[in-house]
Amino acid sequence: MKKFLKKTLWISLICFYFFQIEIVRAIVPYYYFPTNKNIQKQSLYIGKNAYQLLYFGQYEDSLNLAKLAIKINPKNEKLWLILAEAQIANKKYKNALNSLNKAEQINSDNSEIYFAKSNVYLKISQQTKAKSALEKGIKIEPNNHKAIFQLGNIFLMEKNYLRAIKLFDKSIKIKPDFWQAINNQGLAYFEKNNVNLSIKLFESAISIEENAEPLLGLASCISINDTKLAIQLAKKALAKDPKYVNYDYRKEQLWGEKLQTSTEILLQNEQLKKDVILAKSKISESS
Repeated sequence: MKKFLKKTLWISLICFYFFQIEIVRAIVPYYYFPTNKNIQKQSLYIGKNAYQLLYFGQYEDSLNLAKLAIKINPKNEKLWLILAEAQIANKKYKNALNSLNKAEQINSDNSEIYFAKSNVYLKISQQTKAKSALEKGIKIEPNNHKAIFQLGNIFLMEKNYLRAIKLFDKSIKIKPDFWQAINNQGLAYFEKNNVNLSIKLFESAISIEENAEPLLGLASCISINDTKLAIQLAKKALAKDPKYVNYDYRKEQLWGEKLQTSTEILLQNEQLKKDVILAKSKISESS
């Protein structure tokens, strides 16, 4: 009996001890301190969401999320790049350049930083700086066909057609089905009065992608020698993308003065009158 009482007492003391611990745990708050690794993960998750919002055209929300991601983790150049993209979308070009400079300070070997800088410089009409930024990026990533193509476009803007053609050719060698570069070679050769080569290049681009631009470019090239086919091609081009009826829009796509003149003459053809009116009305509706 004595042993039994002693045993019962010990069990009671042990139960009391653990019960008291639970009371203490209930009273004292428990704090979770995230690790640095978890913080970085969370910032990247927020950055990813910001980038997705950009894709869906929610530019202001994207910018706010990107700013939050940077506050959490200011040492990640990818987050600075996302912030810059959001700032560009919101037309905050000076801020975007500051963000890209921050990214460059963290990692100067990231080619995307220089490609993004070039994009900003083009938007604020600083072609020389845009060219320099692209060249830096291409040194890091020499097989980036899009960057090489964009550099070619800058030379096309500057009417340095030979240099532009060489860069487009380099881009095509890396990606043979890159119809945009083939098309822009056609634009350059037309300005150099090599209409026959322009025809072949536009035809080659169309064989890859039946896009409105090479269709209308080809139509303009053959408008004198084969008016019937030129009208058919122009009709198809305007149906695919009505914006090409507009002179200023074609200028944005880097069409030179000679091709513009040829296209304007073609679009005045009586057989294209209805197509031109319809294309212009579609542009008005969408604006």
